[in-house]
Amino acid sequence: MNKETEERESFESVYSTLFPVLFRVAFHITGSGDVAEELCQEAFIKYFSASAPLPTLNDAKFWLIRVVKNLCYNNEKRKLREKKAYRKLYLTRMVVQEQETGETSVLKDETERLVQKALEALPYKLRMPLVLKEYADMNYRNIAGILGITEGNVKVRIYRARQLLSSFLDKGDLHVS
Repeated sequence: MNKETEERESFESVYSTLFPVLFRVAFHITGSGDVAEELCQEAFIKYFSASAPLPTLNDAKFWLIRVVKNLCYNNEKRKLREKKAYRKLYLTRMVVQEQETGETSVLKDETERLVQKALEALPYKLRMPLVLKEYADMNYRNIAGILGITEGNVKVRIYRARQLLSSFLDKGDLHVS
């Protein structure tokens, strides 16, 4: 087997094993399947373009999660800039009253939407550890390594995120557009 075939098979193995984990992390940070998939693809392009593959699947997993986290963070910053620009444009034009529409989705879909919206309402530094813990099934030590903070800080952030998430869901404070 030649080197190119080995590299391709190695990449395919890493991709098929880690894509679902990366997708879950990205989805729960961004709230969009399309954006999550795009960011995961971009992370794998960076992985494939790296000068040397990482020695173990675990190393690749942590590296790729860090890359996806950074890509999601950059995406969040871009969305915030776009939202500010939109609001500025909106405020300079006529003000249109919002029209409320009735609920048309089933209870399960509504619950998932509310939880995702509550997740999106969390500050990024609280959302990221919670998503890694709950959706990437990572332990505190690994999360600390990815985020570059202490294990104790990870525990505090996850606790605070859960408390804030719970209060959002209890109060119905989900007026984030």
